[in-house]
Amino acid sequence: MVGDVGVLAPSVISQNGTLTGIVDAAMNYTRNIPRAGAGLLVAICLLSLSVVSCGGGSLTPNSSGPVSEPSSSAGSPTPPAGGTGGSGGSTPNPPPGGGGTPTGNANAIVLSDLHQKDGWAGYALLRSDNYSICASCTPNGPKATWEMVQGITLPSVSTNSSQFDIGGTEPFTDILWNNHLIGDLSSQNLHDSNKTLIPTLHNFVYDVYFFGANLPVSQAVEFDINQFFNGKSFIWGHECRIAGGHEWDTWDNAKEEWVPSGIPCNPKNNEWNHVVIEVQRTDDDRLLFKSITLNDEKSVLNRYDNPTARTGWYGVTINYQQDGNRNQDPYSIWLDKLNFSYW
Repeated sequence: MVGDVGVLAPSVISQNGTLTGIVDAAMNYTRNIPRAGAGLLVAICLLSLSVVSCGGGSLTPNSSGPVSEPSSSAGSPTPPAGGTGGSGGSTPNPPPGGGGTPTGNANAIVLSDLHQKDGWAGYALLRSDNYSICASCTPNGPKATWEMVQGITLPSVSTNSSQFDIGGTEPFTDILWNNHLIGDLSSQNLHDSNKTLIPTLHNFVYDVYFFGANLPVSQAVEFDINQFFNGKSFIWGHECRIAGGHEWDTWDNAKEEWVPSGIPCNPKNNEWNHVVIEVQRTDDDRLLFKSITLNDEKSVLNRYDNPTARTGWYGVTINYQQDGNRNQDPYSIWLDKLNFSYW
């Protein structure tokens, strides 16, 4: 799910050291939240860190919810609005985890090929730590291992994909990657210092291709969109449960838990999959989960939710998260043509 990860860490592709006070703030904020919600909240905390993830929910023991707002430089909604924890079946469920860019809208602005750009930061969310951001974890493990490698020729759609790896020794561990796009800690030079842009943004589209040669071992993959302003946190967390049950879930901001959509999620193994997620902030400041399109099959959600009032962060972030299964089997997923549209 998505949390306040918008404020925490500097924008980096890989972290070789431990997180300090900024992460501590995020951890304290999410310590008592289940995985499905902790992740998203972590994302909020990581927003501060430029990360947002969702934490695990009640659906499965291994999922975190989107992190909403980290405390320093990297950030996007948590793994309770940036990232979410495990998912599916009897295991923990993380919070928020065809089509194409908006068509026919002349006002849409597209940030293209974000998987190739700077600003990505990775964070470990451990089940044993209630899916809060692990301040002592490093990419080399042992409990959690992770890496992001850009500039991959094969497999790719564009000849320039990015590879995301997770592993480790602790079951149901999630890894959240967060990027602050607009506002505080912007990686795209869209700082909105006068705070006049973000309050006007109502529509967002997350459009990406993903490939996995061993997708069945993934507990879930998560895609989150996060918006923070005027003290309000809007976390549109979406997770595709794979080993966790082959269904799309969306993040309930108020209850901090994953909500099953009834929409199947069956990405193709060893092939490229294309997912397009469309969301909206309504004129009366509600969240609208509009639709999910997977491999040209569009499913309409039209689910409304309410924001939470718990953030001082300001920005728009995105999260991408991979959830580990009961054995924490290592696996890789490649992303390509990651475009984000807003208007």
